[in-house]
Amino acid sequence: MTASNPFRIVHGQAARLDFPAGCVVTLGNFDGVHLGHQALIRAAAQAARERALPLVVMLFEPLPREFFHPAAPVARLTRLRERVSFIQAIGGVDVLWVLPFNSALAALSAEAFVTRLLVQRLRTRAIWIGDDFRFGHRRQGDFALLAHLGAQAGFTVSAAPTCLVGGERVSSTRIRAHLQAGELVAARDLLGRAMTLCGRVIHGDKRGRQLGFPTANIALHRRLSPLQGVFAVVMSLPDHQQFRGVANIGTRPTVDGQTARLEVHLFDFAESLYGQSVQVVFLARLRAEQKFESLDALVAQIRCDVVAAQDFFADEPNP
Repeated sequence: MTASNPFRIVHGQAARLDFPAGCVVTLGNFDGVHLGHQALIRAAAQAARERALPLVVMLFEPLPREFFHPAAPVARLTRLRERVSFIQAIGGVDVLWVLPFNSALAALSAEAFVTRLLVQRLRTRAIWIGDDFRFGHRRQGDFALLAHLGAQAGFTVSAAPTCLVGGERVSSTRIRAHLQAGELVAARDLLGRAMTLCGRVIHGDKRGRQLGFPTANIALHRRLSPLQGVFAVVMSLPDHQQFRGVANIGTRPTVDGQTARLEVHLFDFAESLYGQSVQVVFLARLRAEQKFESLDALVAQIRCDVVAAQDFFADEPNP
């Protein structure tokens, strides 16, 4: 990536894409942008530098599983905005091409996917894929087919080595399992960073303020969250200030909540955050969400949660 060709995001199959000399491509879902994804993108970026070509990252929104199984959506690790941010932070990417995963894209045969998108649109000269990548209608395309089509069309195909942690393959599925079990350190080891959720602070029902624990309510924009329960967290504000606190993700059964929310109570903080985009970093799971018999019982437990979070930070001064 150069100053004359900075990182940019384009959307849709009609996006303006002009690579006279061709480009290097990598593609996938990249949910979580975990260590395996990072290694793949860095390998593609190195190949692009060696060829003096731009690197294009293709990703799909929604995730294919969300399209094919809308009644049973996956618990997303990252929203689109988070994926974009994490991919940009890796460096070396010139263009992020966001393709809507819809019926038209799902119906493309593997051969048509290669011809229309990789050859005609991108003039691909080299492509890097993950070890489990499948493409085309009914996932008929694999590495062997892509290499065969590439030989005909004039591009090379490379697969990034499998990324292992603890002797097991790094995957979004494995990370979700750790998060759902409250194993944040294990998830962090696969992500390469602590689990982070981003969102805008919105108006809630002000119940936390009424109970003596004002909270920032962050819009999740997820049908399902991989996290649930009460956590010790650090919130980063747009000006990069960071504040410690305790967060709850769940439906708030004590007050008959219906939808999952992320609510964060910050220690020693009294400013308004409405409308600001924040990042919440999850460091330790304190307990599962539960229903209490009364608001007094809930308040007593929140006090305990605050103490537990503060104890965590006392034991981990630089979490």
